[in-house]
Amino acid sequence: MSFLWVLSSAVVLWFTTLATAFAHEVVPSIADMTAADGRVVFEMEANIESFVAGIDLTATEDTNNAPQAETYDILRALPSAELEERFRAFWPQMAAAMTINADGVALTPELQEVNVGPVGNVELVRPSKIVFSAVLAENAERVQFGWDAAFGVLVLRQMGVDAPYDGYLEGGAISDSIHLAGGDQPTGWESFLRYIPVGFDHIVPLGLDHILFVLGLFFLAPRMRPLLIQISLFTLAHTITLALAALGFVNIPGSIVEPLIAASIVFVAIENIWAKGISPWRPFVIFGFGLLHGLGFASVLGDFGLPSGTFVPALIGFNVGVEVGQLAVIAVVFLFVWQALRVDRGANEATRGTVVYAVTLVLGLALLAMQGEALAALLTAPASLLENAALLLAVSIALVSIFCIVSIQRRDHVTAYRHYVAIPCSVLIALIGAYWFIERVFL
Repeated sequence: MSFLWVLSSAVVLWFTTLATAFAHEVVPSIADMTAADGRVVFEMEANIESFVAGIDLTATEDTNNAPQAETYDILRALPSAELEERFRAFWPQMAAAMTINADGVALTPELQEVNVGPVGNVELVRPSKIVFSAVLAENAERVQFGWDAAFGVLVLRQMGVDAPYDGYLEGGAISDSIHLAGGDQPTGWESFLRYIPVGFDHIVPLGLDHILFVLGLFFLAPRMRPLLIQISLFTLAHTITLALAALGFVNIPGSIVEPLIAASIVFVAIENIWAKGISPWRPFVIFGFGLLHGLGFASVLGDFGLPSGTFVPALIGFNVGVEVGQLAVIAVVFLFVWQALRVDRGANEATRGTVVYAVTLVLGLALLAMQGEALAALLTAPASLLENAALLLAVSIALVSIFCIVSIQRRDHVTAYRHYVAIPCSVLIALIGAYWFIERVFL
């Protein structure tokens, strides 16, 4: 039963990484740091509604699922002046949760400016800017900055000096000791390593739309050679547009790109239902869709940019992280369906396969039972399934387990795996993609 242990481990890994898969609202805060006139000044773009609401952005990847979601939604709908007033009242708490050191001496941040964007689509993050500063000692040379983990990821960029510092600080991390005169620019190797996890995070757990597209490729051709052909074309294409967009040569609004990405998911999934293998036109279609997905990846980099001095290594690192994330997704799903594939290809392991998927079915049902309230909400709002990653994962585990059991029981039929696993999974992928397309265009 070694396979059962491997599969169970994979499912646990999948659960822990995808339990927060719908995280498009939680974006890094960006702070530009300058030193002038005896002060260190921070100009920050941030989602200040989440700060005032008290949402823990390290523990929460989807603000809709946070305990403070109702308060957060009220704040998002407030007029700019009212939200500014609420933030100024909150500022002492935020300042107390910051760490600013100059040559080891703690500094006190002072709020200078709050600029809140107008109320727009309350389903999207409202852009706001805050400016705060602290007094430096006369001969101060180095500064460190950090804040409480609850405020989430921070991109810290030094401005106005040669070879500036550029840091991507996970929630609660403190920056390196930064020379105020500059010279702390990361090496190419450091930038490369630093941006690998950023790229990986954009696939697992943040990129459900990209995950579904890659799974669409997998379910048509789970064999190594055709799968590698498709993944390689997709990788080449999104690398091209990611680089062009990051360099500023291509700039297409997300309002256009995101619906097209959803449409690409639908197309690939529907083609899986009718095609029995890679069609002559599918490689070209995948390449074209890869160009679109590259623009989607670029939107993430647009949130916080790449260090100008080590642009190429950082871009390569981000892309490597994306590829590792995609391969991790394929590896986990392949482990899940592997036993059904083996039986479909003639392995005499029907009993073992049935036991394996009976165990995963029980796991899926147990996870469903833990989501009692969310499960009940599906009766009145089926689309809420896509807003609860844990619930969606539990449903997926249960359904795919059932598909695999049926495939094993019908193993005497030609292409049982295709008819009872690949096609049903593709139908589900197509339905989700279609919903996203409608939501992104009309809702």
